[in-house]
Amino acid sequence: MEPFEVDAFHVFDQQWALVTAGSLESYNTMTISWGGLGTLWSRPVATIYVKPIRYTFEFLEKNDYFTVSFFPKEYKKDLGILGSKSGRNGDKIALTSLTPKSIPQGVTFEQASAVLVCKKIYWQDLDLERIPTDAVASYYQTEEPHRMYIGEVVGILP
Repeated sequence: MEPFEVDAFHVFDQQWALVTAGSLESYNTMTISWGGLGTLWSRPVATIYVKPIRYTFEFLEKNDYFTVSFFPKEYKKDLGILGSKSGRNGDKIALTSLTPKSIPQGVTFEQASAVLVCKKIYWQDLDLERIPTDAVASYYQTEEPHRMYIGEVVGILP
């Protein structure tokens, strides 16, 4: 596997990423700013969080793999679009300068600077009773909490 060195705090919170699931014929992607990188059960993993209300959630549920794609900063406007529009309502990719790219385990984008190819190994819904009350007030007044997905990183694409 290719080496992958990144400031995980910065790349998720400030630079953002796209999580994508499905095949080129039927996929969805969304911007994420919450995530983590590390090891679990002696495997390299990426952790992402997606609310059940999001269209991408359906694709994560139906597929064994997902990608986490990182981009140079000049694509942040495109990531903003993909985080605010739903693929349920039309072709949101057409509103961006990104080009979808098929890989054996799913979809990423030509413009990505790095891609983590992840095999789903665990998921769990966040429990409102265990979330700090200020976070519940900020994020979960009208929607269900996020589902956490942990994917084993099975490949890193440059």
